[in-house]
Amino acid sequence: MLDSWLIRDATIVTMDDDRRVLPAADLLIEGSDIAGIFASGEARPDLPPDHIVDASGMVALPGLINAHTHCAMTLLRGYADDMELMPWLEKRIWPVETKLEADDVYWGTLLGIAEMIRGGVTCFNDMYHFFEAAARAALDSGMRAVVSGVLLAFLPDAEERLDYAIKFAREWRDRGDGLLLTMLGPHAPYTVPNHFLDRVIEGAQEVGVGIHIHVSETQGEVEESRRDYNQTPVERLSEIGLLDVTPVAAAHCVHLTEGDIETLVQKRVGISHCPGSNMKLASGVAPIPKLLEAGAIVGLGTDGPASNNNLDMLEEARLAALLHKTHTGDPTVVPAYTALEMATRGSAEVLGIADRVGRIEPGMKADIAVLDFQQPHLFPAHDVVSHLVYAARAGDVRTVFINGRPVMLDGKLLTVDEEEVYGRVRDRLKRLI
Repeated sequence: MLDSWLIRDATIVTMDDDRRVLPAADLLIEGSDIAGIFASGEARPDLPPDHIVDASGMVALPGLINAHTHCAMTLLRGYADDMELMPWLEKRIWPVETKLEADDVYWGTLLGIAEMIRGGVTCFNDMYHFFEAAARAALDSGMRAVVSGVLLAFLPDAEERLDYAIKFAREWRDRGDGLLLTMLGPHAPYTVPNHFLDRVIEGAQEVGVGIHIHVSETQGEVEESRRDYNQTPVERLSEIGLLDVTPVAAAHCVHLTEGDIETLVQKRVGISHCPGSNMKLASGVAPIPKLLEAGAIVGLGTDGPASNNNLDMLEEARLAALLHKTHTGDPTVVPAYTALEMATRGSAEVLGIADRVGRIEPGMKADIAVLDFQQPHLFPAHDVVSHLVYAARAGDVRTVFINGRPVMLDGKLLTVDEEEVYGRVRDRLKRLI
Protein backbone atom coordinates (compact mmCIF):
# COMPACT_ATOMS: atom_id res chain seq x y z
CA MET A 1 0.00 0.00 0.00
CA LEU A 2 1.45 3.38 -1.06
CA ASP A 3 1.70 6.21 1.45
CA SER A 4 -0.69 9.14 1.16
CA TRP A 5 0.01 12.69 2.31
CA LEU A 6 -2.29 15.67 2.75
CA ILE A 7 -0.75 19.14 2.57
CA ARG A 8 -3.48 20.98 4.44
CA ASP A 9 -4.64 24.59 4.35
CA ALA A 10 -1.98 25.96 1.99
CA THR A 11 -2.20 28.66 -0.64
CA ILE A 12 -1.57 26.58 -3.76
CA VAL A 13 0.05 28.18 -6.79
CA THR A 14 -0.89 25.61 -9.41
CA MET A 15 0.92 27.02 -12.49
CA ASP A 16 -1.86 25.35 -14.50
CA ASP A 17 -3.33 26.65 -17.76
CA ASP A 18 -5.84 28.76 -15.84
CA ARG A 19 -3.14 30.24 -13.58
CA ARG A 20 -5.13 29.31 -10.48
CA VAL A 21 -3.95 30.40 -7.06
CA LEU A 22 -6.08 28.67 -4.42
CA PRO A 23 -6.10 30.01 -0.84
CA ALA A 24 -6.67 27.68 2.11
CA ALA A 25 -6.66 24.60 -0.11
CA ASP A 26 -5.63 20.99 0.46
CA LEU A 27 -3.33 18.94 -1.74
CA LEU A 28 -3.60 15.14 -1.65
CA ILE A 29 -0.63 12.97 -2.63
CA GLU A 30 -1.02 9.24 -3.19
CA GLY A 31 2.11 7.29 -3.98
CA SER A 32 4.14 9.34 -6.44
CA ASP A 33 1.22 11.31 -7.85
CA ILE A 34 -0.95 14.29 -7.08
CA ALA A 35 -4.33 12.69 -6.40
CA GLY A 36 -6.46 15.76 -5.78
CA ILE A 37 -6.66 19.47 -5.07
CA PHE A 38 -9.46 20.65 -2.80
CA ALA A 39 -10.19 24.36 -2.79
CA SER A 40 -11.53 26.07 0.30
CA GLY A 41 -15.06 24.83 0.98
CA GLU A 42 -14.83 21.74 -1.24
CA ALA A 43 -15.39 18.27 0.15
CA ARG A 44 -12.23 16.54 1.27
CA PRO A 45 -11.44 12.84 0.67
CA ASP A 46 -13.42 10.38 2.78
CA LEU A 47 -10.46 8.23 3.74
CA PRO A 48 -7.92 9.94 6.03
CA PRO A 49 -4.40 10.18 4.62
CA ASP A 50 -1.48 8.38 6.22
CA HIS A 51 0.29 11.68 6.96
CA ILE A 52 -0.73 15.33 7.24
CA VAL A 53 1.42 18.42 6.73
CA ASP A 54 -0.11 21.50 8.36
CA ALA A 55 0.58 24.23 5.82
CA SER A 56 -1.49 27.06 7.20
CA GLY A 57 0.28 30.34 6.48
CA MET A 58 2.34 28.60 3.80
CA VAL A 59 2.44 28.52 0.01
CA ALA A 60 2.76 25.35 -2.06
CA LEU A 61 3.99 25.47 -5.64
CA PRO A 62 5.41 23.02 -8.17
CA GLY A 63 9.00 22.11 -7.41
CA LEU A 64 11.44 24.46 -9.11
CA ILE A 65 13.40 22.98 -12.02
CA ASN A 66 17.01 23.96 -12.67
CA ALA A 67 17.27 23.58 -16.46
CA HIS A 68 21.04 24.00 -16.69
CA THR A 69 23.80 23.43 -14.18
CA HIS A 70 27.09 21.69 -13.48
CA CYS A 71 26.20 20.62 -9.97
CA ALA A 72 29.53 19.27 -8.74
CA MET A 73 31.12 22.66 -9.39
CA THR A 74 30.05 23.38 -5.83
CA LEU A 75 33.64 22.21 -5.24
CA LEU A 76 34.86 25.34 -7.06
CA ARG A 77 32.39 27.85 -5.62
CA GLY A 78 34.25 31.15 -5.22
CA TYR A 79 37.48 29.67 -6.59
CA ALA A 80 37.63 31.75 -9.79
CA ASP A 81 35.60 34.94 -9.62
CA ASP A 82 35.56 38.23 -11.52
CA MET A 83 37.00 36.86 -14.76
CA GLU A 84 35.92 36.65 -18.40
CA LEU A 85 34.54 33.32 -19.59
CA MET A 86 37.47 31.93 -21.62
CA PRO A 87 40.27 32.85 -19.15
CA TRP A 88 37.97 31.58 -16.38
CA LEU A 89 37.68 28.23 -18.16
CA GLU A 90 41.19 27.85 -19.56
CA LYS A 91 43.30 29.20 -16.67
CA ARG A 92 41.29 28.29 -13.58
CA ILE A 93 38.48 25.76 -14.10
CA TRP A 94 39.75 23.25 -16.66
CA PRO A 95 43.15 22.77 -14.94
CA VAL A 96 41.47 21.79 -11.66
CA GLU A 97 38.95 19.59 -13.45
CA THR A 98 41.80 17.47 -14.87
CA LYS A 99 42.39 16.29 -11.27
CA LEU A 100 38.78 15.27 -10.65
CA GLU A 101 37.89 11.75 -9.57
CA ALA A 102 34.49 10.09 -9.51
CA ASP A 103 34.09 10.48 -5.75
CA ASP A 104 34.80 14.21 -6.03
CA VAL A 105 31.84 14.53 -8.37
CA TYR A 106 29.64 12.34 -6.17
CA TRP A 107 30.15 14.42 -3.04
CA GLY A 108 30.16 17.73 -4.89
CA THR A 109 26.86 16.78 -6.50
CA LEU A 110 25.36 15.76 -3.15
CA LEU A 111 26.38 19.14 -1.74
CA GLY A 112 24.57 20.85 -4.61
CA ILE A 113 21.53 18.62 -4.19
CA ALA A 114 21.28 19.52 -0.50
CA GLU A 115 21.40 23.20 -1.45
CA MET A 116 18.79 22.77 -4.16
CA ILE A 117 16.35 20.81 -2.00
CA ARG A 118 16.64 23.50 0.67
CA GLY A 119 15.73 26.01 -2.06
CA GLY A 120 12.67 24.11 -3.32
CA VAL A 121 14.36 22.64 -6.40
CA THR A 122 13.07 19.16 -7.22
CA CYS A 123 14.78 18.52 -10.58
CA PHE A 124 18.06 19.59 -12.19
CA ASN A 125 19.61 19.22 -15.63
CA ASP A 126 23.29 18.41 -15.15
CA MET A 127 26.29 18.31 -17.50
CA TYR A 128 29.63 17.38 -15.98
CA HIS A 129 32.52 14.94 -15.74
CA PHE A 130 32.09 11.50 -14.09
CA PHE A 131 28.40 11.67 -14.83
CA GLU A 132 27.71 8.21 -13.44
CA ALA A 133 28.77 9.55 -10.03
CA ALA A 134 26.35 12.47 -10.42
CA ALA A 135 23.58 10.03 -11.32
CA ARG A 136 24.32 7.94 -8.22
CA ALA A 137 24.17 11.05 -6.05
CA ALA A 138 20.79 11.98 -7.51
CA LEU A 139 19.38 8.50 -6.98
CA ASP A 140 20.79 8.21 -3.45
CA SER A 141 19.14 11.51 -2.48
CA GLY A 142 15.79 10.88 -4.16
CA MET A 143 16.30 13.85 -6.50
CA ARG A 144 14.80 14.05 -9.98
CA ALA A 145 17.61 14.66 -12.44
CA VAL A 146 18.52 14.72 -16.12
CA VAL A 147 22.19 13.74 -16.37
CA SER A 148 24.60 14.03 -19.27
CA GLY A 149 28.37 13.82 -19.38
CA VAL A 150 30.26 16.80 -20.74
CA LEU A 151 31.85 15.90 -24.10
CA LEU A 152 34.92 17.90 -25.14
CA ALA A 153 36.44 16.91 -28.47
CA PHE A 154 39.93 18.22 -27.59
CA LEU A 155 40.40 15.60 -24.86
CA PRO A 156 42.65 12.71 -25.94
CA ASP A 157 40.01 10.11 -25.05
CA ALA A 158 37.06 12.05 -26.49
CA GLU A 159 35.80 9.20 -28.67
CA GLU A 160 35.88 6.71 -25.79
CA ARG A 161 34.02 9.20 -23.60
CA LEU A 162 31.34 9.54 -26.23
CA ASP A 163 30.94 5.77 -26.51
CA TYR A 164 30.58 5.53 -22.74
CA ALA A 165 28.14 8.48 -22.65
CA ILE A 166 25.89 6.72 -25.15
CA LYS A 167 26.07 3.48 -23.15
CA PHE A 168 25.30 5.38 -19.95
CA ALA A 169 22.35 7.19 -21.55
CA ARG A 170 20.85 3.87 -22.63
CA GLU A 171 21.44 1.88 -19.44
CA TRP A 172 20.69 4.50 -16.76
CA ARG A 173 17.61 6.12 -18.27
CA ASP A 174 14.45 5.81 -16.12
CA ARG A 175 16.23 4.39 -13.08
CA GLY A 176 14.89 5.23 -9.65
CA ASP A 177 11.21 4.81 -10.55
CA GLY A 178 11.69 7.20 -13.44
CA LEU A 179 13.49 9.89 -11.40
CA LEU A 180 16.64 9.68 -13.51
CA LEU A 181 16.64 10.70 -17.15
CA THR A 182 19.65 10.97 -19.43
CA MET A 183 20.87 13.12 -22.31
CA LEU A 184 24.06 13.49 -24.32
CA GLY A 185 26.07 16.60 -23.48
CA PRO A 186 28.39 18.00 -26.17
CA HIS A 187 29.88 21.00 -24.40
CA ALA A 188 29.46 23.68 -27.08
CA PRO A 189 29.91 24.22 -30.82
CA TYR A 190 33.32 25.82 -30.21
CA THR A 191 34.67 22.75 -28.38
CA VAL A 192 33.02 20.08 -30.53
CA PRO A 193 33.54 19.97 -34.33
CA ASN A 194 30.89 18.84 -36.79
CA HIS A 195 32.17 15.29 -37.28
CA PHE A 196 31.96 14.73 -33.51
CA LEU A 197 28.53 16.36 -33.31
CA ASP A 198 27.35 14.02 -36.06
CA ARG A 199 28.20 11.07 -33.83
CA VAL A 200 26.39 12.72 -30.91
CA ILE A 201 23.27 13.17 -33.05
CA GLU A 202 23.39 9.53 -34.17
CA GLY A 203 23.82 8.36 -30.58
CA ALA A 204 20.95 10.48 -29.29
CA GLN A 205 18.62 9.23 -32.02
CA GLU A 206 19.71 5.63 -31.51
CA VAL A 207 19.05 5.70 -27.75
CA GLY A 208 16.06 8.06 -27.92
CA VAL A 209 17.41 10.79 -25.63
CA GLY A 210 17.85 14.53 -25.93
CA ILE A 211 20.91 16.76 -26.19
CA HIS A 212 22.16 19.30 -23.64
CA ILE A 213 24.55 21.91 -25.09
CA HIS A 214 25.83 25.46 -24.54
CA VAL A 215 24.87 27.75 -27.43
CA SER A 216 25.88 31.33 -28.29
CA GLU A 217 26.93 32.22 -24.76
CA THR A 218 29.39 34.99 -25.72
CA GLN A 219 29.84 37.42 -28.58
CA GLY A 220 33.33 36.02 -29.14
CA GLU A 221 31.89 32.54 -29.66
CA VAL A 222 29.52 33.85 -32.35
CA GLU A 223 32.26 35.82 -34.10
CA GLU A 224 34.54 32.76 -34.09
CA SER A 225 31.74 30.64 -35.57
CA ARG A 226 31.17 33.15 -38.34
CA ARG A 227 34.89 33.27 -39.06
CA ASP A 228 35.35 29.49 -39.17
CA TYR A 229 31.99 28.34 -40.57
CA ASN A 230 30.42 31.47 -42.06
CA GLN A 231 27.43 30.68 -39.80
CA THR A 232 26.18 31.52 -36.34
CA PRO A 233 26.27 28.62 -33.88
CA VAL A 234 22.49 28.22 -34.21
CA GLU A 235 22.72 28.15 -38.02
CA ARG A 236 25.48 25.58 -37.85
CA LEU A 237 23.66 23.31 -35.39
CA SER A 238 20.51 23.56 -37.46
CA GLU A 239 22.28 22.66 -40.70
CA ILE A 240 23.85 19.49 -39.30
CA GLY A 241 20.52 18.37 -37.81
CA LEU A 242 21.29 18.66 -34.11
CA LEU A 243 18.28 20.91 -33.51
CA ASP A 244 16.00 18.21 -34.93
CA VAL A 245 16.73 15.97 -31.94
CA THR A 246 14.00 16.03 -29.27
CA PRO A 247 14.45 17.54 -26.79
CA VAL A 248 17.37 19.93 -27.13
CA ALA A 249 18.22 21.93 -24.01
CA ALA A 250 20.26 24.88 -25.29
CA ALA A 251 21.92 26.75 -22.45
CA HIS A 252 22.34 30.55 -22.50
CA CYS A 253 21.44 31.59 -26.09
CA VAL A 254 22.61 35.11 -25.31
CA HIS A 255 23.75 36.38 -28.71
CA LEU A 256 21.09 35.56 -31.28
CA THR A 257 20.11 37.02 -34.63
CA GLU A 258 16.49 37.40 -35.68
CA GLY A 259 17.05 34.35 -37.86
CA ASP A 260 18.42 32.40 -34.90
CA ILE A 261 15.30 33.22 -32.88
CA GLU A 262 13.07 32.09 -35.72
CA THR A 263 15.00 28.81 -36.01
CA LEU A 264 14.90 28.08 -32.26
CA VAL A 265 11.14 28.68 -32.22
CA GLN A 266 10.49 26.63 -35.35
CA LYS A 267 12.61 23.70 -34.14
CA ARG A 268 11.02 23.86 -30.64
CA VAL A 269 14.43 24.05 -29.00
CA GLY A 270 14.33 24.54 -25.23
CA ILE A 271 16.32 27.56 -24.04
CA SER A 272 17.85 27.45 -20.56
CA HIS A 273 18.17 31.11 -19.55
CA CYS A 274 20.90 31.71 -16.92
CA PRO A 275 20.75 35.42 -16.04
CA GLY A 276 22.90 35.24 -12.90
CA SER A 277 25.83 33.53 -14.60
CA ASN A 278 25.50 35.67 -17.74
CA MET A 279 25.70 38.83 -15.63
CA LYS A 280 28.58 37.60 -13.47
CA LEU A 281 30.69 36.59 -16.49
CA ALA A 282 29.49 39.66 -18.43
CA SER A 283 28.45 37.38 -21.28
CA GLY A 284 25.57 39.66 -22.21
CA VAL A 285 21.78 39.75 -21.93
CA ALA A 286 19.77 37.06 -23.69
CA PRO A 287 16.83 38.40 -25.77
CA ILE A 288 14.27 36.68 -23.56
CA PRO A 289 11.38 39.14 -24.18
CA LYS A 290 11.80 38.63 -27.95
CA LEU A 291 12.02 34.87 -27.53
CA LEU A 292 8.89 34.74 -25.38
CA GLU A 293 6.98 36.97 -27.77
CA ALA A 294 7.99 34.68 -30.64
CA GLY A 295 6.69 31.63 -28.78
CA ALA A 296 9.98 30.04 -27.75
CA ILE A 297 10.31 27.44 -25.01
CA VAL A 298 12.21 29.17 -22.21
CA GLY A 299 13.24 27.77 -18.84
CA LEU A 300 15.66 28.91 -16.16
CA GLY A 301 18.96 27.55 -14.94
CA THR A 302 21.60 28.63 -12.48
CA ASP A 303 24.61 27.39 -14.45
CA GLY A 304 27.34 25.95 -12.24
CA PRO A 305 28.04 27.16 -8.69
CA ALA A 306 31.48 28.38 -9.82
CA SER A 307 29.91 31.01 -12.06
CA ASN A 308 26.78 32.06 -10.16
CA ASN A 309 27.70 31.25 -7.21
CA ASN A 310 24.65 29.45 -5.88
CA LEU A 311 21.88 27.11 -6.97
CA ASP A 312 19.01 29.33 -5.80
CA MET A 313 16.25 29.17 -8.41
CA LEU A 314 14.08 31.73 -6.62
CA GLU A 315 16.94 34.18 -7.01
CA GLU A 316 17.27 33.20 -10.66
CA ALA A 317 13.58 33.95 -11.26
CA ARG A 318 14.01 37.34 -9.61
CA LEU A 319 17.09 38.12 -11.70
CA ALA A 320 15.24 37.11 -14.88
CA ALA A 321 12.43 39.52 -14.07
CA LEU A 322 14.65 42.43 -13.03
CA LEU A 323 17.39 42.11 -15.65
CA HIS A 324 15.07 42.44 -18.62
CA LYS A 325 13.16 45.34 -17.13
CA THR A 326 16.30 47.42 -16.73
CA HIS A 327 17.81 46.23 -20.02
CA THR A 328 14.73 47.20 -22.05
CA GLY A 329 13.64 50.16 -19.95
CA ASP A 330 10.19 48.56 -19.74
CA PRO A 331 8.92 47.53 -16.28
CA THR A 332 6.21 45.37 -17.82
CA VAL A 333 8.47 42.81 -19.54
CA VAL A 334 9.00 39.42 -17.86
CA PRO A 335 6.42 39.97 -15.11
CA ALA A 336 6.53 37.88 -11.94
CA TYR A 337 4.23 35.13 -13.19
CA THR A 338 6.29 34.71 -16.37
CA ALA A 339 9.51 34.44 -14.36
CA LEU A 340 7.99 31.82 -12.06
CA GLU A 341 6.55 30.00 -15.04
CA MET A 342 10.02 29.77 -16.59
CA ALA A 343 11.35 28.26 -13.34
CA THR A 344 8.65 25.57 -13.26
CA ARG A 345 6.67 24.49 -16.30
CA GLY A 346 8.99 26.31 -18.71
CA SER A 347 12.01 24.37 -17.48
CA ALA A 348 9.94 21.18 -17.61
CA GLU A 349 9.23 21.84 -21.28
CA VAL A 350 12.92 22.50 -21.96
CA LEU A 351 13.74 19.06 -20.55
CA GLY A 352 10.86 17.28 -22.27
CA ILE A 353 9.13 16.33 -19.00
CA ALA A 354 6.21 18.77 -18.95
CA ASP A 355 3.82 15.82 -19.05
CA ARG A 356 4.80 14.87 -15.50
CA VAL A 357 6.16 17.90 -13.59
CA GLY A 358 5.99 21.70 -13.54
CA ARG A 359 2.30 22.04 -12.59
CA ILE A 360 0.12 21.10 -9.65
CA GLU A 361 -2.67 19.08 -11.20
CA PRO A 362 -4.17 15.64 -10.50
CA GLY A 363 -2.17 12.98 -12.31
CA MET A 364 1.08 14.95 -12.28
CA LYS A 365 4.03 13.72 -10.22
CA ALA A 366 4.05 15.10 -6.70
CA ASP A 367 7.11 17.36 -6.88
CA ILE A 368 6.10 20.10 -4.45
CA ALA A 369 7.82 22.90 -2.55
CA VAL A 370 6.18 24.51 0.48
CA LEU A 371 7.33 27.96 1.66
CA ASP A 372 6.67 29.65 5.00
CA PHE A 373 4.97 33.00 4.29
CA GLN A 374 4.56 33.96 7.95
CA GLN A 375 7.67 36.12 7.87
CA PRO A 376 8.19 39.89 7.81
CA HIS A 377 9.60 40.03 4.27
CA LEU A 378 6.59 38.10 2.91
CA PHE A 379 3.83 39.89 4.80
CA PRO A 380 1.25 41.05 3.88
CA ALA A 381 0.71 38.72 0.92
CA HIS A 382 -1.15 41.02 -1.44
CA ASP A 383 0.15 38.99 -4.39
CA VAL A 384 1.60 35.57 -3.63
CA VAL A 385 3.25 35.11 -7.03
CA SER A 386 4.83 38.55 -6.82
CA HIS A 387 6.24 37.68 -3.40
CA LEU A 388 7.64 34.37 -4.65
CA VAL A 389 9.64 36.17 -7.33
CA TYR A 390 10.50 39.53 -5.77
CA ALA A 391 10.69 38.80 -2.03
CA ALA A 392 11.06 35.07 -1.26
CA ARG A 393 14.40 33.35 -0.85
CA ALA A 394 15.66 29.80 -0.63
CA GLY A 395 15.64 29.80 3.17
CA ASP A 396 11.87 30.27 3.17
CA VAL A 397 11.34 26.70 1.91
CA ARG A 398 10.18 24.40 4.71
CA THR A 399 9.01 21.18 3.08
CA VAL A 400 9.79 19.47 -0.24
CA PHE A 401 8.30 16.40 -1.90
CA ILE A 402 9.83 14.64 -4.90
CA ASN A 403 7.84 11.91 -6.63
CA GLY A 404 5.49 11.85 -3.65
CA ARG A 405 8.29 11.27 -1.16
CA PRO A 406 9.21 13.88 1.45
CA VAL A 407 12.89 14.80 1.09
CA MET A 408 12.65 17.72 3.53
CA LEU A 409 10.06 18.16 6.29
CA ASP A 410 9.83 21.33 8.34
CA GLY A 411 13.36 22.34 7.42
CA LYS A 412 15.00 18.97 8.09
CA LEU A 413 16.67 17.19 5.18
CA LEU A 414 15.70 13.51 5.17
CA THR A 415 17.78 12.05 2.33
CA VAL A 416 21.14 13.85 2.60
CA ASP A 417 23.43 13.87 5.64
CA GLU A 418 24.75 17.42 5.40
CA GLU A 419 27.47 17.01 8.03
CA GLU A 420 28.90 13.99 6.24
CA VAL A 421 28.80 15.88 2.93
CA TYR A 422 30.67 18.85 4.41
CA GLY A 423 33.37 16.57 5.80
CA ARG A 424 33.78 14.61 2.58
CA VAL A 425 34.01 17.80 0.51
CA ARG A 426 36.64 19.28 2.86
CA ASP A 427 38.73 16.13 2.50
CA ARG A 428 38.56 16.17 -1.27
CA LEU A 429 39.46 19.83 -1.56
CA LYS A 430 42.81 19.16 0.17
CA ARG A 431 43.87 17.26 -2.95
CA LEU A 432 42.10 19.32 -5.60
CA ILE A 433 43.12 22.81 -4.52
